[in-house]
Parts: sequence; structure tokens; C-alpha cells
Amino acid sequence: MQYVVDPSPISIVPVARSESLFPVHRIYCVGQNYGDHVREMGGDPEKGSPVFFSKPADAVVINNHSVDYPLATNNLNYEVELVVALASGGTNIGIDDAMSCVLGYAVGIDFTKRDLQAAAKEKGKPWDTAKGFDQSAPISAISLAEDVAEIGKTKIMLEVNGEVKQHASTEDMIWNVAEIIVELSKYYQLKAGDLIFTGTPSGVSTVQAGDHMRAAIDGVGELTVELK
Repeated sequence: MQYVVDPSPISIVPVARSESLFPVHRIYCVGQNYGDHVREMGGDPEKGSPVFFSKPADAVVINNHSVDYPLATNNLNYEVELVVALASGGTNIGIDDAMSCVLGYAVGIDFTKRDLQAAAKEKGKPWDTAKGFDQSAPISAISLAEDVAEIGKTKIMLEVNGEVKQHASTEDMIWNVAEIIVELSKYYQLKAGDLIFTGTPSGVSTVQAGDHMRAAIDGVGELTVELK
């Protein structure tokens, strides 16, 4: 077989304390999954159906590499998130089977062009240009689930230039990890290699070129990003 153009390389994420690599299939994201963040964005945190969107697999940035300030925005926001890495999947997964699909967890930042997102929301248009852009998904190494003691009640935080901006517990999530997997599997055939960004707590704000971010989740890992 001969390709008419060279195929793109596979996006990968390292596995903590290992030489193994995780090949990324798809990146799914959950919006509005912490009540305080829903309220700060002007919404109602009443539990209904999750809001899903996606990013391209090659949006991941690994090994604490710096990120270029993106095109076409004057309001780039950070959003620290617990990321779930899947070892298996399926469709219409039951709640009792959901956690068996999980390989491990990572710390991620969902970069968002807030000005573009606001304009899209106002006109009822998709969020793609606001969410699915180059280098929009920095991620730490993946910690295996067996090495993470309590994912449902652990601290999550992000600081900018040494100042804490986001600080919460994963216990504050409206939909927990198992529920997210169940709901996603109603719409997509989940597969090994999928990443799920599970939403962000309150405290999101604007960052500029030259800013330095550090994100951490207790028991999972830490991520640093410098914005160029």
C-alpha cells in the first residue's frame, strides 16, 4: 500500500513509572460538571444530561512541553481537569461495568478560547473552534488506576504564576467517572485509547503569553505548562 501523503504520527501519552505508552484514539470532554463552575459561567447546575464535546487526538501536549498562544483569540482560558484513560470500551455500558474500562488517570488542562465559545453559544453554534484547536489538551503521564487510592474524593488544583486559581475536590463533580462512561457509551462506541476530560471546577480565567501554569491532582500527578 502506498499513501498519497505521509500518515500523521500516533498521538501518545506516557504511563507513569513505566516505559509504556498510551496511544490516543479519541478525546472526549465533559462540560459543566462542577456546580460552582456552572454558576460562574451563568448556568444552572441542576443535574440533567451531561454536555459532551471533543478535541482531536493530536491536541495532546505531553512531557510538560510549552504551548504556543493559539490563533484567533484574545481570551484564552485554562481549565484543570481529571482525565480518564480507557483500557476497554463498548456501547451502552452498565454502571456496574463502567469502572472496569478504566486504565488510569491523568491531570489535564482544557484550554478554551472563551471569546469564541461565548460567540458560538450566543448564536447556538458548535464549540469546535473554541475547544478543538492545536495544543489545547496538555496532559500529565497516566497513573494506573490500581495506583490511585480514591479518585472520587481527591483534591484538584491549578495555579498561575504561583497563585492558586482553582481548588476543589473531585467529589464536587456532578457526574462521577462511572456515570460519565455510561452516558458517553450511549452515543459513542468507546474504545481502548480514549481519553475523557471530566470537567473543571470554578476559578477559570484568562492567561497570556509568558504565564506559567501548574496543575495537580492528589494521588494522580502534576502538570506544568508555560504559555509562549
